[in-house]
Amino acid sequence: MSPLEAHFWYGLACASFGLVHSLLARSSVNSPLRGTFGPFYRMAYNVFATLHLVGVWLAGRYLFAGMPDFAFAGWAAAALTTIYLCGGVVMLFGLTGYDSGRLGGTRQIRNYFKGIVEPEDEPLRCDGLHRFVRHPLYSAGFLILWGRVVDEVSLATAIWGSAYLVIGTFFEERWLLSHYGQSYADYRKRVPAFIPRIKA
Repeated sequence: MSPLEAHFWYGLACASFGLVHSLLARSSVNSPLRGTFGPFYRMAYNVFATLHLVGVWLAGRYLFAGMPDFAFAGWAAAALTTIYLCGGVVMLFGLTGYDSGRLGGTRQIRNYFKGIVEPEDEPLRCDGLHRFVRHPLYSAGFLILWGRVVDEVSLATAIWGSAYLVIGTFFEERWLLSHYGQSYADYRKRVPAFIPRIKA
């Protein structure tokens, strides 16, 4: 299989993940999936997304099998490693701005059995790294994806992963505007999406 064919099929696999992930992430409260899993919905969603992502990764390893690694100069390899590590640091700090129990789905389950009814979404966050960029986890994702480019499959992952982040951001912003209204509109005017604004 040629590299072009491998990129094409891998792109379709990545697109399947992006489509399903986006649809399930913003499915309505009354959707069949939420009705089926109830308080376990978020955890089930995370498990399914992880398995889907593993499947895409395995497809990539198969499609690009046997293709050689890129030959980078020492300084270029060091620069990519630095970018990758910076992405990891941003990701770790970015995650501290979220409720890990809610993200993982354990809080919903715990509160359900305690009889606690909580809102579907967290309040709009403008603190922490959100003071500098609206989507710090996506910023970290770009750094990690491109800092990890060492061969054809990691390059394809960076390309399609970046496309998903950009397209996903477009639809997420529409949802955030409809959900938080003027508060988010004002926040969006002040804070850039991915790259911090350098003030003079």
